[in-house]
Amino acid sequence: MDLNLRCGGFFFALMSNRISAYVGTLVVLAALASGWVYATNPALPVPHLRAAICFAALSGLCGMLAYKKTAESEAGSIAFLPMLASVIVAPTWITVLCVGVATIVVELVSRRKPIKATFNVAQAMFWVAIATLAYRYLGGTPLKTTADVNFPAFIAALAAFALLNSGALAGAIAISEDRPFGPVWWGGAKVTVVADLLTLPFVYVFAWFYVNWGPIGAVAFMIPALGLRELNKVNWQLQRTNHELLQLMVAAIEARDPYTSGHSRRVARNARLIAQAIGLRERQVERVAIAALLHDVGKIHEVFAPILSKPGRLTADENAVMQTHPIKSEELVRTVSQLSDVVAPIRNHHENWDGTGYPDGLVGENIPVASRIIMFADTIDAMTTDRPYRAALTEAQVRAEFLKLRARQFDPSICDKLLTSPVYARLFDQDVPLAPVIVGQELRKVASSPLLAS
Repeated sequence: MDLNLRCGGFFFALMSNRISAYVGTLVVLAALASGWVYATNPALPVPHLRAAICFAALSGLCGMLAYKKTAESEAGSIAFLPMLASVIVAPTWITVLCVGVATIVVELVSRRKPIKATFNVAQAMFWVAIATLAYRYLGGTPLKTTADVNFPAFIAALAAFALLNSGALAGAIAISEDRPFGPVWWGGAKVTVVADLLTLPFVYVFAWFYVNWGPIGAVAFMIPALGLRELNKVNWQLQRTNHELLQLMVAAIEARDPYTSGHSRRVARNARLIAQAIGLRERQVERVAIAALLHDVGKIHEVFAPILSKPGRLTADENAVMQTHPIKSEELVRTVSQLSDVVAPIRNHHENWDGTGYPDGLVGENIPVASRIIMFADTIDAMTTDRPYRAALTEAQVRAEFLKLRARQFDPSICDKLLTSPVYARLFDQDVPLAPVIVGQELRKVASSPLLAS
């Protein structure tokens, strides 16, 4: 994942220096942990050397086959599997060294920037060293038979991987984006903890394959694992294509009205932020963002073309026509089975809390939560966009409007949470990226090298 250093003068220099210091600290910690592993057990049995080289080679192969979902996302890789398997088969300093060498090779072949390459190598060696120490100090021994497995030590090694891998990445993000470490780390950890727990049996089976059948067994295990990874990659690419087609359709609609260019993407971004601010789960947040992205797709209908191109205020008849666009949007979205759960939110995104909205006159809690969120996001973008008949409103003016129309147009509970949340100010931050909305179930990829992508 890119460190996303912000450009611009002093802030850029300050963040760059802080990131450099952070990576430097990680390098020192990796060196100390690796030295500790060697000092406590400097022996090098030949079987351990063979195992470490085999697993490191497979890890390097996985690293080179890693891919990214987006330019800002982490790399999809299963390189951590052979790394963890090596820890329980050969819990010695040679495993740490081989992991470091394999990661360096991946970085050189991929031509990563020096700061990213250094982070990747240091982070990998650090968590492998700590995982090795945790495994050994809890009584773990090199796996030779199924009777040798020490599950408390095995779980401790996996925990070291999960905590240090996510923690190192969260630290980099927190520094580069000038955000508190805790929320950044927890935001990622709460999503990945289940997947990390599910990793346990795969790592053990991987190691068991090697112990019983050597390198051939390890390769035999990796072939289907890589096949599943490729299948996930293809699924992701199909989802990405769906998303891009939807973005194209939205852009075509907005091209009719120069004053609303980018409107749907801004509403989607704001809706995501608001949904997060009121505590919705990640899956719900993404579905809200999808509904927000598509809330105006019905405007592609020819009946709206002359109205959308009109520069001035609309007449009563024109307003009546425009009030049918949620229904047109619903009809269009309903044709896509994958979007069935966002049909109602799209239809009802102009419903008011007091029942004076359209098209169905719903009241209060009868309005879908996603619709209530889109109402806020849509209104913010409308009020902060310059129009021929008025200038854009300021943040303070928008706040005043929300308070004025609280419990009339807007859900009072969401209004209170939003106006007291630090997220509110971010809604007016033009630097917040218009992050892509993913259509379909997102398939999580666990990355051993979070900065692996260029």
